[in-house]
Amino acid sequence: MENGGVDDQLFEVTVGPPPKAATPSAVTAKTFRHYDPSQSFLLPPSLDDWLPEDHEARFISEAVEELLDLSVIYDSYATADGAPPYDPRMMLKLLLYSYSIGVTSSREMERRCVTDVAFRFLSANAAPDYRSMARFRRRHLGALDDLFTQVLVLCATAGLLKLGRVALDGTKLRASASRHKAMSYDHMRKKTEQLRAEVCEILAQAEATDREEDETFGADRRGDEVPAELARRETRLQKMREAMKAIEAEAKERAGAKEAKNAELIGANDEEIAQAVEQAKDKATPPAKAQRNFTDPESRIMKTADASFHYCYSGQAVVDEKSQVVLAGALTQQATDVDQLTPMIEAMDAQLVLAGIEDHPKVLLADAGYCSNDNLEALAGGNLDALVATGRLTHDERVTAAPKGRIPKNTTARQRMARRLRTKAGRADYARRKAIVEPVFGQMKLRQHAGLLRLRGLDGARGEWTLHLVCHNLRKLANAGGSAAIATA
Repeated sequence: MENGGVDDQLFEVTVGPPPKAATPSAVTAKTFRHYDPSQSFLLPPSLDDWLPEDHEARFISEAVEELLDLSVIYDSYATADGAPPYDPRMMLKLLLYSYSIGVTSSREMERRCVTDVAFRFLSANAAPDYRSMARFRRRHLGALDDLFTQVLVLCATAGLLKLGRVALDGTKLRASASRHKAMSYDHMRKKTEQLRAEVCEILAQAEATDREEDETFGADRRGDEVPAELARRETRLQKMREAMKAIEAEAKERAGAKEAKNAELIGANDEEIAQAVEQAKDKATPPAKAQRNFTDPESRIMKTADASFHYCYSGQAVVDEKSQVVLAGALTQQATDVDQLTPMIEAMDAQLVLAGIEDHPKVLLADAGYCSNDNLEALAGGNLDALVATGRLTHDERVTAAPKGRIPKNTTARQRMARRLRTKAGRADYARRKAIVEPVFGQMKLRQHAGLLRLRGLDGARGEWTLHLVCHNLRKLANAGGSAAIATA
């Protein structure tokens, strides 16, 4: 073969362990910064140095220490017994900051106090357990209304309120309840009879077993332990009975209210109205499909934004246009918004009075969900200028696209509102509704995870919704400059 062929080449085979991996210095002459995970600190580290100066946790700490009056919370410990509790300042800081960043689980709060610098900064390197966090949150739900008012005052002082246009809207908040832990009234009635029969059968079997054991082992042997199967069935039976009573009571109240309204319309006196109400309650029967959830009986089935049905509460909020600060909030069990217009206007007025704010909004905007003849007539007799979408009008309620001239004397409240909405000023005002209130719900659900409540029961859900509103307003205040904005206002 010619030179260069395979047969002419000489191969050297080396047998032994592979060479060690090359160190970075052997690969390149580049010098790296010193890195030693086991290096000790010469002086004790300060958590204050580890947190950026403009971090949100710093503002939360400053607000609790210097801007908020916590006397309502501290007064609740005046007669408290037991071991010394955690400092309320620390617990409130952790709670406000946690909800501000969407951490609503008390167990996750406990973990963050170990792994998160901001949490360790707020807790001064302590690590309160999740039970303490949960108890503190539940214990001080009543104090959140006072904190909401204080934060509203701070927002007004910082110049975040304009009180020109304000918008009212509602949003569905998922309750801590599963659809699989619910039952209709008709099914509960059938299931109750089945469980009652099963309980009687288990009791009969237990008595028979007791007699046999007495004969075998003697009468002194204990046999009064409740079988686990019996305890489970009796618990379920008790829950169903309570749920059925609640549904029946709700049906009676609804029938009584409806009959009272009908009696008032025909001019009945108080005695006749009371008699009609009692008769209506006696005849009232719950709908067969009326449901009650066993996990959170006070939640209600509602249609959510994704067109599905879940157990929810309805959160309400009135929002100022300038900085999207919430002026007032509420939480109800009602799936619709129509009955919340007047209560929310009253709640907004009350909050402004409590906050010492003398100005009043120039116009309030609300969508068609708040429109009813009663609401429109109440607005016509009130001092607040409001624009409420009327929805579709019937043929005899049509108005021109751009109304001009005097308003006819026989114009209804709905026609007057529809006419106002079609004016140039009305269109300009109402066009701002979505941009004012809907971003607030989006921010709270995305940033704070406010769309899913953790506390059960109406009181717990109301308190948690108020907590979310407080955190939202605090974030608006922090974004505007916090204490610096208040000092320079």
